[in-house]
Amino acid sequence: MKKPLLGLLTLACPAALVGANQLAIDNSKDHNRQQCTGMYSKKGWGGDTDPFIQTILDKAPSPDDQDVFVSLVVFEFRDEELIGVWPSPDALEKEYICTQPNIDKKFCNSTQLGQFILSPNASDSRNQILSTKVNLKDPQVPKYDVKKTGYYCVSSAPFSDGAQYKGTIDFRNAYGQLPAAQIAKLPFYAGVTIAYAVLGIFWGFLYVQNRHDILPVQNYITAIIVFLIVEYLMTWGFYDYQNNHGSNAVAKVMMIIVSILNAGRNSFSFFLLLIVCMGYGVVKPTLGKTMVYVRFLAIAHFVFGVIYAVGSLSITPDNAGPLVLFVILPLAGTLTAFYVWTLNSLNHTMKDLLERKQSVKAMMYKKLWWCILASIVVIFGFFFLNSFTFAERSAPDFVPNHWKTRWFILDGWLNLVYMVDIAYVAYLWRPTANNRRFAMSDEIAQDEEGGFDMGSFGGSLDEEDARSPTREELMNGAGGRNKGDLSPVPPKPVSEGGGRGQRSSLDGETIFAVGEDGERSSEDEFESPRNSAEKQKLTGKSD
Repeated sequence: MKKPLLGLLTLACPAALVGANQLAIDNSKDHNRQQCTGMYSKKGWGGDTDPFIQTILDKAPSPDDQDVFVSLVVFEFRDEELIGVWPSPDALEKEYICTQPNIDKKFCNSTQLGQFILSPNASDSRNQILSTKVNLKDPQVPKYDVKKTGYYCVSSAPFSDGAQYKGTIDFRNAYGQLPAAQIAKLPFYAGVTIAYAVLGIFWGFLYVQNRHDILPVQNYITAIIVFLIVEYLMTWGFYDYQNNHGSNAVAKVMMIIVSILNAGRNSFSFFLLLIVCMGYGVVKPTLGKTMVYVRFLAIAHFVFGVIYAVGSLSITPDNAGPLVLFVILPLAGTLTAFYVWTLNSLNHTMKDLLERKQSVKAMMYKKLWWCILASIVVIFGFFFLNSFTFAERSAPDFVPNHWKTRWFILDGWLNLVYMVDIAYVAYLWRPTANNRRFAMSDEIAQDEEGGFDMGSFGGSLDEEDARSPTREELMNGAGGRNKGDLSPVPPKPVSEGGGRGQRSSLDGETIFAVGEDGERSSEDEFESPRNSAEKQKLTGKSD
């Protein structure tokens, strides 16, 4: 069974999240006859004044100087069942307005004529229910004091035939003029700004410490960290200004600036992620003409982002038509281009590093890949979990039960995921003392064939450690020769009955042969007749 007042409440829920603290009310459309929003008590959030709800209706004198009345009721959402009466057990709709027929039926009394009907137990409610009748010739609406935190509604209905009315409702909280559904953004953005400032301090310390060995990509990371501090500081300033001064012209200008900065942050972030995945600064010293194309894509994404932000502020859902696609599709196109290009570049860079067996650099990009994958999993997981919650968004009690946390579901947690990603990228690409040496050199020398003589980065070290003691043991048993006496050139093979200098492993297998026979063969190989004669003179011997 669908009740009219409950249906109006469902339609009024989105209006409570428009962002202004003053909402319009009129009878031009059904959903404009009621406005709802969350409110904090003075104890719930703090503040200097007592919170209240003040309805201001415009004067509308009738041509024949007759009284024109409007019925008005202010209540907390949980008290909705206390408004109106059921005329019979099998009735489909409640009777809400106290008219003469309802007085005759004892649903209300004559002193309540023109007001909303309240149930007999309405006085037992924990919150005040204000039901009144307003004369548009001199509209005076009592102020409703908010004593408890809750979701409050103001509902209206024309009592006189043909009555037309309009006005505003001021939902004033104790802390200021910011809507209660958005006040949590004030400390949130302040905290995020401080977090980025701390990140900037650590990054700046490393940057200055290693300023003579900075890579170009680290300059871009420095720029985006500074940009994020400015953007979030500006966002916090916007909400603080709106809380203190309301939604005036300056607040609207600041909102446009924040929207432009947000579009710039998105474009800059995609640009940075793309050039990092391309290996700029670590694998490649320059991107050549590709950098020009990447910059053009980032600029296009920024322009389309600004157009989208302006369009979302100026176009209401009721007025949105096919032209809105020209605002959304270009932004979606550049966003898709960034996604595809970034993932392909990351896969290509990792494949190239693995083929060249650059294990340390490959591990950096593998960690970046895991970071991107984890972010995607978190985002889709969060959307999946919240899909069950938003599946009930058409229910009348959805917004009243979630108005305190809806801002975090729609906006807050995405900012936290973004901050973690930026901090992780900054950690991986942090300035160090050997930036350029690490970026422009290979981690292990190549052999003559251009490859790497290693099975794996970790396994090769283990194998070397395992071979070294055996080699030292064999060297110590070779006539007292030192390590430096061995030639780096591999020895020639020797026959099984080799000379005295032959060396064997512990199990009797020949490793390599060095010694007097090898030296003598080398001397004989280069001995000339002249050298033989000189030798005979010196030794007095003949062969």
